[in-house]
Amino acid sequence: MINSSASSDDSVVATAAASAGADVVRSLYGRRLTRIDKGAGDFATAADVEAEKAIADVIRAARPDDAVVGEEGGQQGAADAVRQWLVDPLCGTLNYAVGSMLVAVNVALRDGAAAVADPFSGEVFFTDGTSAWVRRDGVDEPLVPTAATSLVDVNLDPPFVNRPGFRAVDLLAHPAFVERFRPRVVSTTLALAWVAAGKRAAYVTDGADLTDSVHFAAGIALCRAAGCVVTGVDGAPAGAEGRGLVVAADAETHGQLMSMIRS
Repeated sequence: MINSSASSDDSVVATAAASAGADVVRSLYGRRLTRIDKGAGDFATAADVEAEKAIADVIRAARPDDAVVGEEGGQQGAADAVRQWLVDPLCGTLNYAVGSMLVAVNVALRDGAAAVADPFSGEVFFTDGTSAWVRRDGVDEPLVPTAATSLVDVNLDPPFVNRPGFRAVDLLAHPAFVERFRPRVVSTTLALAWVAAGKRAAYVTDGADLTDSVHFAAGIALCRAAGCVVTGVDGAPAGAEGRGLVVAADAETHGQLMSMIRS
């Protein structure tokens, strides 16, 4: 736990909050957890709820005047607060519920610092909004994207707001994709942190404007700070102009994927 006098660095707050959430997720792993139905096949578990509480406690202690927008609890704090934290306490809930460890804890200050914690590897990926690092066993190293793996994560979950012009499943069958890349589907935005860290060459997902999404904001911030190319599936800058995401380790990889999407 930290407090407002401990550090003026928002990345410290983001990292501490994400780590607190990851501790909860890890501690509850493997237990029989009640599912909280959200409709349309979506649900949360007690791990989602408890992790979000732990994250919010850290943020409130360090930044009492800031607002928190959580996936489970919604808006906490003043609706007109200048500073808002976007929290996804457990990205990959279905994975988690069936015993898969492919999950992430996402914490992002809107237009600022962010952190993504992997509860099971112990890695915490974080940015101050300018540079990006990964913390392993208490040691911080800069994130260095690379397309060397040729692995591309593609999100196949709905909504499919850009069809028929874009369908992620069609990209997987594109002859040039099969020749150049190898697809992966992990169903968690941990994959965005992996692009920033050089574990993936790219990440592609459908969607609308995802830059202020509790699911995607932290990963997008990491990738931008690490020097990745971040656009919508239409090639426009991610944000109000762009829809969905094409995040690549370098311009060459991004260009190749955009060529396939456009064809």
